[in-house]
Amino acid sequence: MADGPDRTVKTEVEPPAAERTPPEKIVAVPVRHPGRWVAAAVLLVLAAMLVNSLLTNPAWRWDVVWHFMFSSRILSGLLLTIELTALAMVIGIVLGIIIAVMRLSPNPIVSTIAWLYAWFFRGTPVLVQVIFWSFIAILYPVISIGIPFGPEFLYFDANLLIPIFVGVVLGFGLNEAAYMSEIVRAGILSVDAGQTEAAEALGMTRLKILRRIVLPQAMRVIIPPTGNETISMLKTTSIASVVAVGDLFTQAQLIYGGNLQQIPLLVVASIWYLVLTSVLSIAQYFIERRYSRGTVPSRQGGVFGFGRAKSGMA
Repeated sequence: MADGPDRTVKTEVEPPAAERTPPEKIVAVPVRHPGRWVAAAVLLVLAAMLVNSLLTNPAWRWDVVWHFMFSSRILSGLLLTIELTALAMVIGIVLGIIIAVMRLSPNPIVSTIAWLYAWFFRGTPVLVQVIFWSFIAILYPVISIGIPFGPEFLYFDANLLIPIFVGVVLGFGLNEAAYMSEIVRAGILSVDAGQTEAAEALGMTRLKILRRIVLPQAMRVIIPPTGNETISMLKTTSIASVVAVGDLFTQAQLIYGGNLQQIPLLVVASIWYLVLTSVLSIAQYFIERRYSRGTVPSRQGGVFGFGRAKSGMA
């Protein structure tokens, strides 16, 4: 048989590297956001108008502001505000932990009493509670200690036992305890129940489990709202002015009641409140970072959260 026609296979030969046509470069055009620039321009204009008003409006009376900024009366009120905040938060945190544990108790009577406490103190205005405790002597002129429904052994004058300052601290502290109990309860419930069961299997008591295992882990949930509550309490202490306890806002009121410089004295009080809340915010940042190690990526850039998250384990 005759052979068939020759079949040749054509292969393409790549041109030399010098003759290759390089690919076209990709020109990346960034996405434009004109709305952001418009918003930024509007905000800058508003900020400039505010600064201009603060500097040029003579009604602000900055000379009066600087005159009273470090006056002895303002500083004494500032110290009393810090004292009120600290005492109220100590009462609120300690009692809040107790109420939270009671809420989680398997005993229905104990849990119901704790629920009623939170319901009552969260449901009534803190102003009413402060006034009530400040004038508790009207209801109970004498406070006694003895056997329930039986003889009494010790008697105390309510006006001496609970003066105005103590009444204000009780009003703030007992009210704060109701809110702290819910914060602590949420933190305790965030801990895996399996850890409690394992600790019980090892023979640990409920108190030791709470102190050694549950609360240390719940702190990362408890700390942020507790810091917010502390900052809120600092500002809430201005309510004490209704009973003239002598806090920062009360002192500012007394001063402008005499010289009729309401705006400058309110600016003085506001500046000091801003200073104290800024200090508390910085402290809260470092405490939160301490208790959140290993759970969230740490951040670079300072207290106000600017910067990128670090890679790797915290």
